[in-house]
Amino acid sequence: MQYPYIAKVMQEYKDNFKIVSIIVGDVSMEHAKQYAKVLEPLLADPYTVFVVSSDFCHWGSRFSYCSVNGETDIPIWQAITKLDRIGMDTIESLDSAAFQSYLSKTSNTICGRRPILLLLATVEEHSARNPNKDSRFSFLHYSQSSKCVRPNDSSVSYASGVLTIR
Repeated sequence: MQYPYIAKVMQEYKDNFKIVSIIVGDVSMEHAKQYAKVLEPLLADPYTVFVVSSDFCHWGSRFSYCSVNGETDIPIWQAITKLDRIGMDTIESLDSAAFQSYLSKTSNTICGRRPILLLLATVEEHSARNPNKDSRFSFLHYSQSSKCVRPNDSSVSYASGVLTIR
C-alpha cells in the first residue's frame, strides 16, 4: 500500500534507489531476534529507509474485537484511543518484549504487529552493536475512521511515526 506514496516522493530519484519488500508472517520473538541480526546492518546504513505499514485497532463486531480494555466510563472511541496510545507509547519505548506483552494483554488488532515487532528487535540489535547511537521513535499523527459511541459501531485506527537514529 505504500508503494504509490514512495514512488511519488522519490520520483526525482527513480533511477537511484531500489525497493526490497519483506513480508513478515507470524514471527516469534526468537525468530524476530534472529532476523534482526540480518537486518541490523541495513538499519545502520544511513542510505537505507525502512517503511513499516500497519493499521492500529480494528474495533467492532465485524472485526471480532469489541474490547474497551476495562474502560466503561468513557465513550468507546476514547477507550480505543487509550488502548492505541498505550501501544504507541510501548512502541516508542523501543522495547520488543514490552510490545509483545502489550499485545498479549490487550489482543489489540494491530495488523502489522509482527513487522513492528521485527523493527523493534532490529533497533534493539542496532543499539547493542552501537551503544553510542541514539534511537528514537515518535508518533506524528493518530486518527480513527469513525468515533464509535455504540456497541454496533466500528472503526479502524491509523497512526504514523518515524524512527530516527543519530
